[in-house]
Formats: sequence, structure tokens, C-alpha cells
Amino acid sequence: MTHVDANPADAAHLERCVELAEAALAAGDGPFGSVLVDRNGTVLAEDHNHETTTADPTAHPELALAQWAARNLPAADRAGATVYTSGEHCPMCAAAHGWVGLGRIVFAASSAQLAGWRAEWGLPAAPVSVLPITAVVPGLEVVGPVPPFDQRMRAIHERAAGRRA
Repeated sequence: MTHVDANPADAAHLERCVELAEAALAAGDGPFGSVLVDRNGTVLAEDHNHETTTADPTAHPELALAQWAARNLPAADRAGATVYTSGEHCPMCAAAHGWVGLGRIVFAASSAQLAGWRAEWGLPAAPVSVLPITAVVPGLEVVGPVPPFDQRMRAIHERAAGRRA
């Protein structure tokens, strides 16, 4: 993974991901939000976590966007697209991203950061291994974590953790 400062376009899309994560939290779900953007910077689709409200632990926004892209975009457009997300893809979502052939990923906070925060707050570990996206999809361009969005997501996840307590 590459750590770089967000460019203005990246920052705007990550800002939307944070807003979507806040919406998920307000709806009673885990705070994750994602945006799919074409090569020209046009937002194609967006979603947030729906695990709790649907009782489906696989209702992640990154998976939903990969499925949307598979149904709605030709392969060349998928390859040129970018997924922006509040948190690094879990292995399930990374695999879907790779199978569908989506392009780069830019994430606010890493899976390792989230795992560390959860441990710090006394929460149980995730039910799947914490893997970097590139361990699941080798060769993919991945950017993150991106400050200050990672620390903003930390605060949102901390609120979510307090709600669970």
C-alpha cells in the first residue's frame, strides 16, 4: 500500500465516505461508507454498511459497489474506476473487487488501524483475518490510510464502540 496525501478529488470523495459512515452509524449499522467513481471523477454509485439493519453480516458497501459495477459497467469502465471507502476492504470485499476487475482503491483508515482501535476499546476481534487488500488482490493500486480522514474515522468508530458497550 502507498501512503500519500489525498489530492483534492480524493479528499472530496473520502469526505463523502465519512458522511456515509456517519449515516450508517445513525441508522444503527457499523460506520462504513463507500463511493464508486469513474475515470473522469463522476460518482457512479455509493452505499453504506447495512449489516445490522438487514441482519446480513455481508452487507458491506464495498461488496455492494462491486456487485453494482458487475451488473452495470463494461470491464474497461470497471478497470478505470476508483472505489473510495472509509475503511480498508475486508478480505471478502477485496476479493469481490478483484473478481469484478475494479481499479484503484483509496481508503481513509486501514484494517490494521481498526483492529488496533477495537483491541484498545476491549472489543472482540473481527471474525476474519486482517489482511491488506494487496494480499488478496496483488498488483492493485491501493492508497491509504489517508490523514486526517483516518483519525476522523477513529472518532466515529469510537462512538460506535461506546454504543455497543
